[in-house]
Amino acid sequence: MRILHIGKFYPPFAGGIENFLADLLPALQQQGVAAAALVHDSPAQSPASPRDEKGVTIYRAPCHGRLLYAPISPAFPFWLHRAIREFQPDLLHLHLPNTSAFWALMVPAARRLPWVIHWHADVVASAIDRRLAWAYRLYRPFEQRLLAASRAIIATSPPYLDASAALTPWRERCHIIPLGLDPARIAEPDPAAQQRAEVWWGETKTPSPLAGEGWGEGGKIASFRILAIGRLTYYKGHDILIQAAAHLPDSRILIVGTGEHRQRLETLIHSLQLRDQVCLPGFQPEADLNALLASCDVLCLPSLERTEAFGLVLLEAMRFSKPVVVSDIPGSGPGWVVKQAGHGLCVPPGDPDALAAALRELQQNLAKRTALGQAGRTALREQFGIAPVAATITDLYRRTHWPTTAAS
Repeated sequence: MRILHIGKFYPPFAGGIENFLADLLPALQQQGVAAAALVHDSPAQSPASPRDEKGVTIYRAPCHGRLLYAPISPAFPFWLHRAIREFQPDLLHLHLPNTSAFWALMVPAARRLPWVIHWHADVVASAIDRRLAWAYRLYRPFEQRLLAASRAIIATSPPYLDASAALTPWRERCHIIPLGLDPARIAEPDPAAQQRAEVWWGETKTPSPLAGEGWGEGGKIASFRILAIGRLTYYKGHDILIQAAAHLPDSRILIVGTGEHRQRLETLIHSLQLRDQVCLPGFQPEADLNALLASCDVLCLPSLERTEAFGLVLLEAMRFSKPVVVSDIPGSGPGWVVKQAGHGLCVPPGDPDALAAALRELQQNLAKRTALGQAGRTALREQFGIAPVAATITDLYRRTHWPTTAAS
């Protein structure tokens, strides 16, 4: 079988879905599936030819920024036609939401192939970013045409499928397959990365030339380390975590990531007089991110809306045997993941008092933190590893009827 995946981005672009795709494609190869991907890239870095990346062919179409979180790539249909012509897939695997995937409706070579749709998230009519409700009116007709033409749809958790109005007409072709992670991809941190992590946690003072720029500023030593990872954007709930910090003495909170809400979060930290307790380290390279995960006491995912559909970072916490505290968003996946794995605590979204209480419970109970962390490591091996996920997806490909000849 030859499968072409259509996605938004691919590493070195950072993100949960990007890392999942990078884990999935080699795992599919191990299942006897030849896999390639067409994704977006910046114009300055987009190669003219596909590249073999760890045994997987990656086509990168130039992208000229984003509009309402959607990549702008006028050349994408030409790259789609080219990828189909060169790779000769038996099936397209479309990862949504992604406006560029709509070109499959219009490129003749794509229309001749069967499709599997990977439904990572609804385009949520956000109560926070109200522009999305307007944009979805334009997006929905194309989305529904893709779903109508699909052979199978993958949803990542039962609660997300149950709550998805977009998937309701197509429930009979939906299959629940969670996201997975390859623990071998996440290396143990080296000593230099560990040292940089200790600086961010405040255990080591930064040399003055680096203060506020390189590793961090150091600061008051705290015994309880809380880590949050994710884009600083509207649905992540980082402001709720910052508010909870006021009720968490003797703690240090790092919120790692970049995004349009950084200034608003910095203002909130300053107004609550939490500059010695809460820090925004910005983007961190993979080695340093792994070191922060390995050295934290708990990972927190305080997201507010169903745009947070699964939370792959919860699997990354499992890799390092770390307990988690997450918002149990109604109709979404993070709470389901935690309940399946038994590796953390769930709190109502948008409630800083409840979040602080859950974090304080773990702060005061080392034995519970250890037990939850070990449960997560077991769950990663038995439920959320990339190998069983790839095997299930391969079985879905085989059970999906498609033409035996590749498109030309």
